[in-house]
Order: sequence, then structure tokens, then C-alpha cells
Amino acid sequence: QVQLVESGGGLVQAGGSLRLSCAASGSFFSINAMGWYRQAPGKQRELVATIISGGSTNYADSVKGRFTISSDNAKNTVYLQMNSLKPEDKAAYYCNFIVRASNMYKYEYWGQGTQVTVSS
Repeated sequence: QVQLVESGGGLVQAGGSLRLSCAASGSFFSINAMGWYRQAPGKQRELVATIISGGSTNYADSVKGRFTISSDNAKNTVYLQMNSLKPEDKAAYYCNFIVRASNMYKYEYWGQGTQVTVSS
């Protein structure tokens, strides 16, 4: 079993910055991919950014050039640096890990969510 603990959300003015963190603990063989998703009220959860084990990253068009995903593999932690925040970035942000267990099967885990609010 893997537990994900998120931190770093909060209230910020438009144009400001926040950094989200998500640390994984528990038993697993390796991490295949990590990512951040968000869900605004009344909307479906959407992908924000992902990073795979080789370091390649992928971003939603709406955050390209403003958000940066990174990881510290030694700490089993993924980060999301969010700059130039806009009111439309307001949402609950969820981290996502895809790990390979000792039985070599892949499992997907979600964080509990952290709220990001951007005031105009």
C-alpha cells in the first residue's frame, strides 16, 4: 500500500506563485510516473502535468510556460511550481503516482487533494 501526502495549497493573488508537494510512502518496487490533476467545482478532473521515470514531462496547454513539474526520486516526491497564477487555476489539485509493486504489477494512487484559490 502506498500513501500520498500533499502540501502547499492556499490562497494567492492573481500573478502570484505557489509550490505543491506530494510525497509517497509505503512499499513499492519503483515509480513509473507522477502527475498532478485538478478539479474545479462542477467540472471534470483534468490533467495538469505529468513526469515519467525517465524525466520526460507533459503539460496541459493551459499551464504551459507557467507551471513546472519536477521530482526528487530519492525522496519519492513530486512538485508543481505554479507561477503567474490566474483565477481560472482555482481548483482542488490532486497528485497521482503510478508505481510498480514487488509483484511487478502497476498500481495507481491518488493524493487527498489540496485547494488552490486565486483571487483576482
